[in-house]
Amino acid sequence: MEKIYCVEDDDNIRELVLYALTSSGYQSQGFAEGAAFLTAVEKSPPDLVLMDIMLPGESGLELLEKLRKGPDTKKLPVIMLTAKTSEYDRVKGLDGGADDYISKPFGVMELLSRIRAVLRRVEKAPPVQLLTAGSLVVDLGRRTVQDGDRTISLTFKEFELLCCLLRNRELVLTREKLMETVWGFDFEGETRTVDMHIKSLRQKLGPLGELIQTVRGAGYKLTEGRK
Repeated sequence: MEKIYCVEDDDNIRELVLYALTSSGYQSQGFAEGAAFLTAVEKSPPDLVLMDIMLPGESGLELLEKLRKGPDTKKLPVIMLTAKTSEYDRVKGLDGGADDYISKPFGVMELLSRIRAVLRRVEKAPPVQLLTAGSLVVDLGRRTVQDGDRTISLTFKEFELLCCLLRNRELVLTREKLMETVWGFDFEGETRTVDMHIKSLRQKLGPLGELIQTVRGAGYKLTEGRK
């Protein structure tokens, strides 16, 4: 069930919209001003936002700007609601990142149709892809590496090398195999490149570097067990 937030300071309009949303099978919540709305978004992001431009305190356009600057809300679908009908206001809302714009007074059926259209065309974010080992967390989408609160900065090849080891945990990977997988081809006689990157990767991982084990005469493997 999609969750929709409605930010509207007019009590009658807000209640009408919430009733229409609930009757149509949506989970809905209303807000009369921006502060409570932003707090709710931070705790539990909705699937779509209906937002009036003229609000007490921060305007709808200012709230929209904040949403578009947030890493977790920059793609959140927003439909602007307003009594203003000038082309300038419509353009300002759309240029600010709104997905659609509907002027008051509006019909409930038109509003629901616009909501369905926006939800259909908005790309769903791909599921978060994580690789983990102990306290090590690698986010493939964001290309970040975390050890608890510590962010570990890796070069492009170090990141790819770590991911290769994580995907093949407990398997011994030869230097040649790592060269082929991470670098895309085999540097003949240059497998020292792998050794140098493994050394650098271990140093950056700190205590977690012990996860990467050297298998004498064979190559490397990543294991969560003790040596």
